[in-house]
Amino acid sequence: MILQYHMLRGCDYPPLRANPSDAGLDLRWTPTEQSESALSIAPGESVLVPTGCVFGIPHGYMMEIKNKSSVAHKRQLLVGACVVDSGYEGEVFVNLHNIGSETQHLDPGDKVAQAVVIPVVHARFIASESPDIYDWYPITISHRGTGALGSTGK
Repeated sequence: MILQYHMLRGCDYPPLRANPSDAGLDLRWTPTEQSESALSIAPGESVLVPTGCVFGIPHGYMMEIKNKSSVAHKRQLLVGACVVDSGYEGEVFVNLHNIGSETQHLDPGDKVAQAVVIPVVHARFIASESPDIYDWYPITISHRGTGALGSTGK
């Protein structure tokens, strides 16, 4: 599959895989102003980090923005829920959270996340009049019922 992307602001940080077999494309902080030379994220703070990237995601797919394990482990910066839907034409931002105890500083071009393209099943959802949702049509082989956390006895 080949997907098109566009770099905003004459950006020098295109989305790339570090290795050909990597699942995700590395995304980097791309300042919106040339004068921005650093971005600080205080402990407990959440910041929308611009990537300078616009992606063409085809119908039937989505792009999920995920943690880079090194950034999460070494810098305590975690990605919040970020889904890029097919048809979205704007810049991709990374919802970055500092869960550590120290302020983290980013320089332009620092890796902040990775983007993974995932197939999407477009199901049609139908409301049920009954709370017994599996009685209408046997779509599962499980007998779990309403058992939630710890319901398997372990």
